[in-house]
Amino acid sequence: MKKGRIEAFSDGVIAIIITIMVLELKVPHDKSSLKDLTPLWPVFSSYILSFIYVGIYWNNHHHMFMVVNKVNGAILWANLHLLFWLSMIPFTTSWMGENHFAPAPIALYGFVLLMNGIAYSILASLLVKHHGQDSLLARALGNDFKGKLSVACYIISIPCAFVNVWISGALYVLVAMMWLIPDKRIEKVIHEDSLKP
Repeated sequence: MKKGRIEAFSDGVIAIIITIMVLELKVPHDKSSLKDLTPLWPVFSSYILSFIYVGIYWNNHHHMFMVVNKVNGAILWANLHLLFWLSMIPFTTSWMGENHFAPAPIALYGFVLLMNGIAYSILASLLVKHHGQDSLLARALGNDFKGKLSVACYIISIPCAFVNVWISGALYVLVAMMWLIPDKRIEKVIHEDSLKP
């Protein structure tokens, strides 16, 4: 099967996820000064973090599919699995922000991020299996140290939420910062491949 439909569908779902998140930002009615926005800082800051996370997944998904030629049924299901967990981000974002970063919402947010990381790894491994260990994607992903480190940070952050929510929050921000700069591995192997005679 060709990859075009999976890319288009994923782009559409991710756009809807971002739209749902922004619709959760409620405007204070009958209030017109900037200080009236102060109580909204937890909601707005959780939105910013989640927007960055969804953007990171969209960016990496796009880059990964740049070196993919074809998909199969298992890949379609793995992609839906990833989209399911991405679609849970608006719910956990809203719960976390509206409850001012309470332990249970912070822990659930970490669990959803963990499941996103696992789902992305499953998708990547199925794509490598389908295209072969000598494929551009396999060469680009290598041992995926950043992916494994991210999953480890999420695992640590979940119980930490019940000890100190700021530790969990710092780990979420750290992982986002690790991935904020677009991953150059795929672009590098594409460039190297283009230089071959």
